[in-house]
Amino acid sequence: MSSFAPLPDPSTPLSRESAALAFADILDARTSEDAIADFLIALSDRGETSIEIAEAARALRDRLIPIDAPAGAIDVCGTGGDGHHTLNVSTAVSLVVAASGVPVAKHGNRAASSKAGAADTLEALGLNMERAGSMAQATLADLGICFLFAANHHPAMKRITPIRRRIGKRTIFNLMGPLASPAHVTRQLIGIARPDYAQTYAEALGSLGTEAGLIVSGEEGLDEVSGAGPTIAISVGQLSMPVRIAPEDAGLPRHPIAAIHGGDPAYNAAALRRLLQGEHGAYRDAVLINAAAALMVAGHADSLTEGAEEAAETIDKGLANTLLDCWIAYT
Repeated sequence: MSSFAPLPDPSTPLSRESAALAFADILDARTSEDAIADFLIALSDRGETSIEIAEAARALRDRLIPIDAPAGAIDVCGTGGDGHHTLNVSTAVSLVVAASGVPVAKHGNRAASSKAGAADTLEALGLNMERAGSMAQATLADLGICFLFAANHHPAMKRITPIRRRIGKRTIFNLMGPLASPAHVTRQLIGIARPDYAQTYAEALGSLGTEAGLIVSGEEGLDEVSGAGPTIAISVGQLSMPVRIAPEDAGLPRHPIAAIHGGDPAYNAAALRRLLQGEHGAYRDAVLINAAAALMVAGHADSLTEGAEEAAETIDKGLANTLLDCWIAYT
């Protein structure tokens, strides 16, 4: 009869050592599924601390399958779950930023709470997602962009996934994707759908050796820089930005969120292709302000206005559209 390691009492915040041991036990299957479920629910009900988030991320990082990335590579990723079902902004931003000369290691997955995740939309555009995943290191080196399927790089999560489904509510593992990049990027633009949690999340990121990062949360609960109004923006590491930004800070107009409401993968793919071919409107402006923030994180722009102008030039020259075509052909 097997015996399981006990998990600490999560009713009060855990110390760094206690959190590190707890998440090691969870990911290494040294504790029971019932105990894990109770622990994760209690953490969520109390509200995870920055220490707990950081130690969960460290435990996941220690167990992932890594790839090599060029110096200066970044990730543009959100935690998801904002419920707004928008078009794929961070996917488009990744293409625009990569086409602007910044290597992008895009960490993501298929849709969980939306109709079309990054992988679903890229596949609808013609990317062979199985090959894109297996050739991620090669495409990052040769094209400056890759897609890192979370399932391919985080074998320790296989046991956790059914437990999360059974719980049926948000847990600390919903926050892990952006913090556990297989490319070990040290520059990141991360969207979180909880404005009140942005500071805590930024403190966690800052303790993980990040060179420059920006945690953004639209005040509507959007897990990206909002094109509709103000966004909470918490700088990490070498980056320094105002704590509230808005479209006009990048010289862009505001648009209601409904203007970028998405659909199924085919719908989102068609919209993304039109964007890359130069279509103007709310989707383009949402991509421009997020790309501007990403270019600042990468050290390629000194202001949101400069970043938005660079991103617009990249689109209008057809560079991002060509990059997508090259990526599809490569796979």
